[in-house]
Amino acid sequence: MVSEGPNSPSLSEIQTGDTPITVLSVGPAQDDHNVLERLLHGRKWKIHTRLSLSSAMALLQKALIPLVICEQDLLPGTWRDMLDHLTLLPEPPYLIVASRLADDHLWAEVLNIGAYNVLAKPFDGAELKRILSLAWWHWHDQQHEPAIR
Repeated sequence: MVSEGPNSPSLSEIQTGDTPITVLSVGPAQDDHNVLERLLHGRKWKIHTRLSLSSAMALLQKALIPLVICEQDLLPGTWRDMLDHLTLLPEPPYLIVASRLADDHLWAEVLNIGAYNVLAKPFDGAELKRILSLAWWHWHDQQHEPAIR
């Protein structure tokens, strides 16, 4: 799990101006997408949903989306397949894996392989917004780092 460090902003300090934070939710369960849409309703959030890896990648080829929430198992495929595809994008989004079995083993695997974090299901609205806001802040900060010459 990615934790807040001394240089990380608090949730209330994360400012995106008038631009909403765009999130892509990928998974075979429409009910999960509906819950995320309900929890992220508001001006600060824009959510896209896709049922499969292939349809998610088609969208990501066309649109810059900083955050992807991916179900642990995509059918066909897994979150690892999603991460492999995301790393090929010019500005890869941060991947957050959603699972009902969010145990220490999954957290360690997700972080060691290169995804951003794990979200336990059922989703808790405050935790969801905290993780997504911090992920966006880190992604945005990474995109605006000066190039090392």
